[in-house]
Amino acid sequence: MPVKPEQLRGVLHKGLAPVYLVSGDDTLLVTEACDQVIAAARGQGFSERSVHHVDTGFSWHSLSQDAASLSLFAERKILDVRVPSKKFDKDASAMLRDWVAHSGAAGDTVLLLRTERLQPKQRSSAWFKALDKDGVVVLIWPLVGQEFPRWLQARLQDRGLQLQADALDYLAARVEGNLLAAVQEIEKLALQELSAPISVEAIAACLEDTSRFNSFDLVDAAMAGDAARVHRVLQGLREEGVSVFAILGALTSQLRRLDQARGLPPARARAIQLFSQRSRIPDYQWLAECAVVDQLAKGVGIGNPWISLEQLLLAMAGVTAMRRPSVYQRLLRRR
Repeated sequence: MPVKPEQLRGVLHKGLAPVYLVSGDDTLLVTEACDQVIAAARGQGFSERSVHHVDTGFSWHSLSQDAASLSLFAERKILDVRVPSKKFDKDASAMLRDWVAHSGAAGDTVLLLRTERLQPKQRSSAWFKALDKDGVVVLIWPLVGQEFPRWLQARLQDRGLQLQADALDYLAARVEGNLLAAVQEIEKLALQELSAPISVEAIAACLEDTSRFNSFDLVDAAMAGDAARVHRVLQGLREEGVSVFAILGALTSQLRRLDQARGLPPARARAIQLFSQRSRIPDYQWLAECAVVDQLAKGVGIGNPWISLEQLLLAMAGVTAMRRPSVYQRLLRRR
């Protein structure tokens, strides 16, 4: 039966199936789904687990042999099989269909298959249909659009963490949809025991405390009109592996709060005041320039996102000879 990842826990509570197939490109989500299956099986007495890696020379018939050879101390076994998607060949098809057809023997064995994303042709094959009918199939798709922020919010809540809205946006931009990186960053935050709701400044200070600079140092330099420091800090952040998206997250957060300087550190409040006095274009236009850089970083448009980001920051710093990224984009399209 087809099961969504968020439905798997409930399905497992109803009882075990003879075979599970977990397929997807995101290693974290695939691993977590498989861990749920293993935990449920162990809770029902499947105390032994053997791991098989399907590579050159692997025999699918060896799984049947393994299933029949229980140790002296175990009555039930989990066969954890890691299969590259291209390795579902004729032998695999025959073995899997036979396994499902004789699933009565699976009362003491659970077969768990984990693989990458399967192609449409594979999902219409006889072996897949057999698993889909009598086993449990979990297809894990990439998180798109607002699915990632919702997933991130749920993970934060699970760890007892509450973030301000702009802090959540900043964290989402920092990890760029990388779920494993997101979990690592959430664990860092959990260890800090920060006051809730966590602000964007607090989260930046926590997650970038090993860096020589952080993204807000860069934003402060741009708003204070210090062009030389903009260049130096941006170069430092790039060398340290900070992403364009993380910097844009900090920048857009500050641009949306230009009229809310109260409560900020004095130096930052002063930088925002100087920028507001110096800037000749509305706040929303600066945000539109950020959107141009964001699109370049996602591969939409012409040019290098790092160069465009520096152009934007220098323009914000008051370098009159520097045009905004949108202007350069228009000039490039005319060529």
